[in-house]
Amino acid sequence: MSPRLGFFSRLLEQAPAADRYRFALEQIVRAERSGFASAWLAQHHFGEHEGGLPSPLVLLAAAAERTERIGLGTAVLTLPIEDPVRAAEDAAVLDALSGGRVQLGVASGGTPGSFAAFERDPADRARLHGEHLDVFRGTLRGDGVRGTDSIAYPPAGDLGQRIWQATFSASGGARAGAAGDGLLLSRTQPRTPDAPDATITQIQQPIVDAYLAALPEGAAPRILASRTAFVVDPSERERAFELAERGLRVVAKQLIGAYAAELPLAELIRLSDTHIGTVDEVVESLRADAVIAQATDVSFQVHSVAAPHELTLRSIELLGTEVAPRLGWATGPDAAESLRTAHVSARSKEHA
Repeated sequence: MSPRLGFFSRLLEQAPAADRYRFALEQIVRAERSGFASAWLAQHHFGEHEGGLPSPLVLLAAAAERTERIGLGTAVLTLPIEDPVRAAEDAAVLDALSGGRVQLGVASGGTPGSFAAFERDPADRARLHGEHLDVFRGTLRGDGVRGTDSIAYPPAGDLGQRIWQATFSASGGARAGAAGDGLLLSRTQPRTPDAPDATITQIQQPIVDAYLAALPEGAAPRILASRTAFVVDPSERERAFELAERGLRVVAKQLIGAYAAELPLAELIRLSDTHIGTVDEVVESLRADAVIAQATDVSFQVHSVAAPHELTLRSIELLGTEVAPRLGWATGPDAAESLRTAHVSARSKEHA
């Protein structure tokens, strides 16, 4: 399997909001020019440090006007605090504007502090997510909205079949598989006290296995592995590791645990599953990631390396033009088109 190359951003540059959004658009344009098949934006509310974008569909609409073929994805919409009908309507408008390039990543939300402002209890997020996902699907499918005769406009076509579910657990992987949705895997996951040195493969393989086992017969798997990668020219290698030290120290406690403050940089890089260095170095480290080898898609962000915009652009270029070809990954217009139709079941393809 040759995964398609994707770009991902949480919009965490140290800059005003308008500049963050301009940077993200420039990065998506550079990604398309460098052969990336997809671009994904995260959603975060109420704060600039977790992520800088509460409205990913709005920014993706701006990206749609600046690009021609790259897939445009949410990673993710936090459905428990969204009105699922409005979210579906906005997604359908974006899909119409972009020529059918939208991919819809959804999840129950990992920031409990955001729920109160939307009059939601984070303790109810699993139930709310399930209920809202059902309404979201039905609205996209063209059902009567919430049992009424109202049908959402514009028609969403097959957009409801381009849903991906993000999860940290095998049970979540099984739910995504049973629904025939795509599976979104995180860039890293916290290690547990009983397995502090577990690899990302050891953590995520059970999720992948549960997903594949639950897929309906004939459904085409869609597995996206998000990863952190910062690729630089040899002349910038020393600076790259300085930036990694600065960025990873800030997030190490959250990602790894309190003990991370005393770890050397090499251990922080390993335990945060960060791929950093020259093209040769990043190619070598990515080859060791067995989950990527099973994925249909892999998306890269520079976070939590504190990279400036110009080096992020260069990293995108090197990933697309040098790293991906050496690893045999799918890039270019054909890869973008294959993502657009990836939800079509294997059985449907056989009888087409």
